[in-house]
Amino acid sequence: MPQIFVNYRTDDEEATATLVDRELSRVFGNENVFRASKSIGPGSRFPQELLTAVRRSSVLLAVIGPRWLEVGGSDGRSPLEDESDWTRREIQEALETGAIVIPLLVGGAKRLRSEDLPAEIRDLADCQYRRLNHRNADADLMRLADDLVKLLPELADTTRSNGCQSSSAMSDDNLAAEPDESGEARVRARVIKHRQRGGIGNLNGDFSGTFVSEPQGPVHTGSGHLYQAREQHLGPRISSDGGAVNYVADNHGEVQQGDRNGRPQDGQR
Repeated sequence: MPQIFVNYRTDDEEATATLVDRELSRVFGNENVFRASKSIGPGSRFPQELLTAVRRSSVLLAVIGPRWLEVGGSDGRSPLEDESDWTRREIQEALETGAIVIPLLVGGAKRLRSEDLPAEIRDLADCQYRRLNHRNADADLMRLADDLVKLLPELADTTRSNGCQSSSAMSDDNLAAEPDESGEARVRARVIKHRQRGGIGNLNGDFSGTFVSEPQGPVHTGSGHLYQAREQHLGPRISSDGGAVNYVADNHGEVQQGDRNGRPQDGQR
């Protein structure tokens, strides 16, 4: 049975409910997200299917747009005042069975007030809500998925098996401490985002090496002296004790080796 039940009104943000369902199904798996239009098959008795699904769900997401509380029909009453209204019945069932109920306010929808709700679902106004702005839909849906992983830790394995990962888990996994040969802990990055135009050293996720990007002057990474080459050579000479002599220009060209007198070796130019 699904863990997450998407509750919505057909004439208020039905398209948003579909968007939420698709994104959460991608992250958590189709079987873990219930939305009536998707999850109830032809010929099924929808009242029984709806009540069974909401009773067995751990979280109900109430998708609420600006028209959710509007008066409808010729009687001048809100649909929520009708005891047979399915949006109301699903929320009431979730509250009575102890499910976590999250109002998802879409666009300019205002925070609910208890005095605007029937007594049976008045507690909905006290439930902590989340917002979904279509201009920031990706970030808002990611935040919602993070919230659901924290509320339902059992979904974490399903999330990884679907090739997805919450942003909080990614931030924890990107850095790890590993012992080096001396037994000391060394930080290693599993995910590295950087801009590199040139450099000296290595950058393979291991911060133990030396990397110099776009230097503005002479660079010395060894233990010897720093010499200045004659004008006919490319640029500063970097020397370490007993090592080769390197000529480095503006960090965009070649790195050349020369002899101790500053002359390029055979085959180099």
